[in-house]
Amino acid sequence: METNFVINDFEGPLDLLLHLIKTSKMSIYDIKIEEITKQYVDFINKMKEMNLDVASEYLVMASELIEMKSKMLLPKSDDEEEEEDPREELVNRLIEYQKYKDMVETFRNLETERKEIYTKEPLNYKELNDEYVSNDGSVSVDDLVKALSKFLMRKEVEKPISTKITKKEISVSDRTRDIRTILNKKKKVSFFDLFEIKTKEYVVVTFLSILEMAKLGEIEIIQENNFNNIVISKKEGAL
Repeated sequence: METNFVINDFEGPLDLLLHLIKTSKMSIYDIKIEEITKQYVDFINKMKEMNLDVASEYLVMASELIEMKSKMLLPKSDDEEEEEDPREELVNRLIEYQKYKDMVETFRNLETERKEIYTKEPLNYKELNDEYVSNDGSVSVDDLVKALSKFLMRKEVEKPISTKITKKEISVSDRTRDIRTILNKKKKVSFFDLFEIKTKEYVVVTFLSILEMAKLGEIEIIQENNFNNIVISKKEGAL
């Protein structure tokens, strides 16, 4: 049998046997022992010819297959009671091994999928209140969240019945760059004017960009009196 595989490609004799059965297009429930034994022994001999070490477990399986083949070739007398098929134990072992192999493959796929998921610890916005947001106008992160929530609710009521929405992907870094450009031109801008697009993604990215800029000390967030407009202004020397 032509093969480009070596012993190290398999996880044990059962793995090698499954490979030979599949490539020979046999049914695992009806193994042609004479044919599969020849293929198995030929494979082992070829590995030896290549001066490759063959683990003892592979040699044990080879002897079991040869013994099984001999039993099946022996003629049976008419008065001899029907004996158990010598292949039955091997079939059961192969089925159990296939189940194990399938389960391992499932776990490997789940592990691969999990590696593609990135998580981030939740931010404690209360820590941002005093450190990053200006207290001159008594504005906290909670105030910003409440103001934005009311603003979006109002816009939801005001929006026309038919609205054409164009989806545009934008990152926090992209939106931060946009806000910097706006502040470099205007020096200050209404907090609500920065949410000109009302999609969920755009609002979230804009809000996170504002918090990041406040954290970096690039902007001040001011509200002179309660319920007055919230103003984002550029800090001197920033941006």
